[in-house]
Amino acid sequence: MKKLLLLLSVIICLAFSKSDEDSVKTIHVFVALCDNDNQGIVPVPSKLGNGQGPKNNLYWGALYGVKTYFKNSKDWTFVKSIKSDNSKILERLLFKHKSSNTFLLADAYDGKHIKQTTIDYIEATAGRNSFSITYNSSKLNFGGGSELLAYVGHDGLMDFNVEGNFSPINKAKRDAIVLACASKSYYKTYFEKTKVNPLVWTTGLMAPEAYTLKASIDGWILGESDAQIAEGAAQAYHKYQKCGIKGARRLLVTGF
Repeated sequence: MKKLLLLLSVIICLAFSKSDEDSVKTIHVFVALCDNDNQGIVPVPSKLGNGQGPKNNLYWGALYGVKTYFKNSKDWTFVKSIKSDNSKILERLLFKHKSSNTFLLADAYDGKHIKQTTIDYIEATAGRNSFSITYNSSKLNFGGGSELLAYVGHDGLMDFNVEGNFSPINKAKRDAIVLACASKSYYKTYFEKTKVNPLVWTTGLMAPEAYTLKASIDGWILGESDAQIAEGAAQAYHKYQKCGIKGARRLLVTGF
C-alpha cells in the first residue's frame, strides 16, 4: 500500500510539473536602439539617439523605452540581466509577469546593426533560431520558440531589403507585433512567407514606445481576440500621444 501511495505521489508530481511547463508562455522583444548616425530617422537629441548607448536610448533606457517602462511596471518583475553570445546585442533582460506564468526577454541591439536585428526578428517569426534559458526549474524558449515576437524601433525596411531563412520550420502558432512606422506595408510580404499572425502592426508614422507594446501584451496574456488587442494598443497610444482615438485605431491594426 505504501509503495502504491508513493508511486501515485510521484505520478501526480510529474503531472503537475508537466502542466506547469506547458502553461509557460514566452515573449521575445527585439529592440533596434535608436541611432542618429546609422539609421534613416529624423535626428533626436544625441543622448537619446546614441545607438551604442542603451542606458539613455529612446527605445530602451529613456522613460518610455522598453527597459525602463517594464522595470517600472507594477505588472512585471525584473528577473535578471543575461549576457548574450551575440555581440550585436548590448543588453538582454528577462522579466516575469506577476499574475501569470509569462516571461519576456528583451534584447537591445546596437543601432548600427538594425539590418541584422530585422533579419533575426523575421527569422524568429518563422520559428527559427530558437534557444532556451533556464529559470528555476522552468525551461524558457525564446527566439523562434516564443509564442509572441515583437519588434520595436525604426522600420529599417524603408531603407533596405533583407534576405534570410524565412520559411516556417513548423506549424506552431506564433503572433507578431511590429511597432515601427508603416510596418504593415513593409513587413507584409515577409510575414506571408513566415506564416506568422500579425497581431499588431502599423499603417503610418508612429512613436514606437513601450506603453503600446505593454498594452498589446496585456491583452495577449488575457487571451483577448486580435481585434481587442489592437484596440487596447490604440487606446494606449492615444492616451500618451493625444492623437485622437480614431487616428490611433487607423494607425494600429491587426491582420493582413
